[in-house]
Amino acid sequence: MNDAPRPFWKPLRRILITLPVLWVVVSVVFLLIHLVPGDPIVQMLGEGATASDIDALRHSYGLDAPLTQQYTHYWHGILHADLGQSLRLHDSVTHLILQRYPYTLALTLAALLIGIAISIPAGIWSALHRNRWQDRTLGVLSLVGLSFPNFALGPILILIFSISLGWLPVSTAGDGTLTSFLLHLILPAITLGLGLAAILTRMVRTAMLEELNQDYIRTARAKGLTENAVVYRHALRNALIPVLTVIGLQFGSLLAGAIVTETIFSWPGIGRLTLSAISNRDYALVQGCILAVGLTYVAVNLLTDIAYTIANPRIRTS
Repeated sequence: MNDAPRPFWKPLRRILITLPVLWVVVSVVFLLIHLVPGDPIVQMLGEGATASDIDALRHSYGLDAPLTQQYTHYWHGILHADLGQSLRLHDSVTHLILQRYPYTLALTLAALLIGIAISIPAGIWSALHRNRWQDRTLGVLSLVGLSFPNFALGPILILIFSISLGWLPVSTAGDGTLTSFLLHLILPAITLGLGLAAILTRMVRTAMLEELNQDYIRTARAKGLTENAVVYRHALRNALIPVLTVIGLQFGSLLAGAIVTETIFSWPGIGRLTLSAISNRDYALVQGCILAVGLTYVAVNLLTDIAYTIANPRIRTS
């Protein structure tokens, strides 16, 4: 009798394992406003606020209710897509996040594609030319990429490609047309994606070197398969497993790095909205932005876990 898990069970099991993680994320975000030093309501209104104004705002936020009741109310709001009202912008937090989220998602995915498009060919090339000048050159370039933070690389790219050469626009997301949007997306996506490319290049190189030394690679070559078939059909497919893990983990870093990048390029995404909410002490909006980023990170890790079975079918029955 075959005891292997049924194909539909493993993805379902991964989803069920994710549910406690979602509960933890929501609970931590809920406690955020209670962990802020001092009284967040006083910080919102300022030291000159009257006691009646403080009590009124505390009541409007529901912070005068017992903690368990606040927690239940917060979950009720999440399940009904109601994250409260922004104190400064006088709009619902859900509406504000839905307006900005597509911009951050587009920037993050563009940076991810740039990182993957650079790192996989570079990592394979480096592994195939191990300890030669090609490998050493790519190693130096990867080190340079890791050494440049976003807040330094972004202004340099602006100075070169926007101010000196005039090839690309400096900031914002364009005038609403697709061409303008893509042109404005190039520089922030490169700024965010080059650091990821440097990390993934070293990861792809290491994984490829490990796979190329395996017995099944020697067997494939002994059978007369072409080098391209050995490298790309066999070695690369197995080498993608650890690389997918790093990509899933680095996606969260890209979301965090988007805060700096969006500020440099005036990109209207969640990162810039979060920074504005923090500076304005708009705690409901801060909670909503952090929750959106946290849930996105959990969802991406779930998709990465499921993607393992696509990259390597042997995992389905492991």
